[in-house]
Amino acid sequence: MSLDALLDAALPHVAFDGWSHASFAAACRDIDISESEGLALAPRGALDLAVAYHRRGDRAMVEGLADTAMEGMRFRDKVALALRYRLEAMPDREAVRRATTLFSLPNHAAEGAKLVWETADHIWTAVGDTSQDGNWYSKRAILSGIWGATVLYWLGDDSVDFADTHAFIDRRIDNVMQFETLKGKMRDNPLTKPFMQMQDAVFGKMRAPQSRSDVPGTNS
Repeated sequence: MSLDALLDAALPHVAFDGWSHASFAAACRDIDISESEGLALAPRGALDLAVAYHRRGDRAMVEGLADTAMEGMRFRDKVALALRYRLEAMPDREAVRRATTLFSLPNHAAEGAKLVWETADHIWTAVGDTSQDGNWYSKRAILSGIWGATVLYWLGDDSVDFADTHAFIDRRIDNVMQFETLKGKMRDNPLTKPFMQMQDAVFGKMRAPQSRSDVPGTNS
């Protein structure tokens, strides 16, 4: 028996009982294992199943991007495409809604933030980001914010094929690109140039982690 099998069994129950012990226990019954055997696969019960569901979506997105020819695409278009693929990897909107509720709880908020960071990290890695300084962190932090806002927008989107959500993604990315353009102008402005040089010096001393075990977004 596998974690994936237990997760698949739990999903039909999540719409009614959320990512709860009730869903976990029902999933164990459905695949004819004891709860003790289920806990061997998911030691934290339904919480681990919710985490597994999120990471399943990340894997599907990465696989989709790997099968897509992105040569010649701008980074902003690659990121937008990745976000759309990530949405497509969440076919059960109620399961996502319930997970959003779960990870908004104070005792699970850190876990939720870690998962959002993971998604941002997977996207930047998949689209070919090579930054090794402070930009490694800032790119993932900004994209984490975009992804979190996108999920909330998508949960309430009833437009055809989620066209409104796709437009929302484009607007958020355009906002970021406008900010980057402003930063470029600040570097050329005599009044703000010293401040930007200071910031660049600080970012230049930062280094992307060589091992992901000590940063948010670690798959553990």
